Amino acid sequence: MAGRYDHSQDDQITFETSDSVKVYSTFDQMGLKEDLLRGIYAYNFEKPSAIQQRAIMPVIRKRDVIAQAQSGTGKTATFSIGILQNIDTAVRETQALVLSPTRELAQQIQSVLLALGDYMNVQVHACIGGTTIAEDMRKLDYGQHVVSGTPGRVFDMIKRGHLRTRQLKMLVLDEADELLNQGFKEQIYDIYRLLPPSTQIVVVSATLPHEVLEMTTKFMTDPVRVLVKRDELTLEGIKQFFIAVEREEWKFDTLCDLYDTLTITQAVIFCNTRRKVDWLTEKMREANFTVSSMHGEMPQREREAIMNEFRQGASRVLITTDVWARGIDVQQVSLVINYDLPLNREVYLHRIGRSGRFGRKGVAINFVKNDDVRLLRDIEQYYSTQIDEMPMNVSDMI
Repeated sequence: MAGRYDHSQDDQITFETSDSVKVYSTFDQMGLKEDLLRGIYAYNFEKPSAIQQRAIMPVIRKRDVIAQAQSGTGKTATFSIGILQNIDTAVRETQALVLSPTRELAQQIQSVLLALGDYMNVQVHACIGGTTIAEDMRKLDYGQHVVSGTPGRVFDMIKRGHLRTRQLKMLVLDEADELLNQGFKEQIYDIYRLLPPSTQIVVVSATLPHEVLEMTTKFMTDPVRVLVKRDELTLEGIKQFFIAVEREEWKFDTLCDLYDTLTITQAVIFCNTRRKVDWLTEKMREANFTVSSMHGEMPQREREAIMNEFRQGASRVLITTDVWARGIDVQQVSLVINYDLPLNREVYLHRIGRSGRFGRKGVAINFVKNDDVRLLRDIEQYYSTQIDEMPMNVSDMI
């Protein structure tokens, strides 16, 4: 029986997981290929997370699946394990396609697939903008089992005939709410039309607004729903605070006062625009603070270099826009600062989910101007959570 949802309070839709979803409490119970199981354990997964216990098997059984679970609970590994179990590595053709809203996320998914498939000799290609088209063509012509990419470049490669879809069995939309949003929606439909009609569809996200769920009915067949109620989407283990900064000008000094706290681990600072990111980075550096920064307008190579530095811990403080808010997992991040409060409530969850991944503890600090107070209250109410004024000893919590 497919999941039912209650339209009575449109903004507070609660979901139920499909009645037939069975829970598998260990990876061994899933009947996975030996080489895949080795890869899973080598990746230091001991037991499946809640979403993995429920969603891996329906994916493996070739059902259409809608999986929603909070940030940092292992959604990427859920569909990656499903893909790796079902592909035939003897066939040098693309059998699974994963679409993501950002290049960094597409690359991260590629690295998870390669790590989990380490003993399977699996070919995985990241097909993303900002890289040379010739290199994409060469890699795709050689033959890739899985392609993880961004919609624009993937569509281009399918149209040019380099990404061959005749053996394609599965399409995954990661961060689906973003992909089915205005910016990407057309491209997703364009790609979908070029795939074999029997293609299995898997839709994954931390937040699935009502209109996105409505849209999935157009291209999914009787999907298995594994959905977490929104009041369970508040981020347990992440302490959320605010600092009242009456005016915009006061944010900078507040951030400088916090700098020592930021570098205890690694911190991500979110701004709403790339101009603000550039301005803040320059101002912090002028004040002799070491920071790195990243946004969507930077050349791809530069973005990669900055990501690698940050992953390796060579830089401790990263100032960025929402290009970084979705799905990027850096183990050491335990502090997120919203220099600007996000204008969209859904984004708040993705941003602060950068800290406290997979049950680790984290702290989120929001800079709140006088005219932001309503926005903050709105976020609190939406996620039924509490955001308190920041205490003096915040560094003890990180």
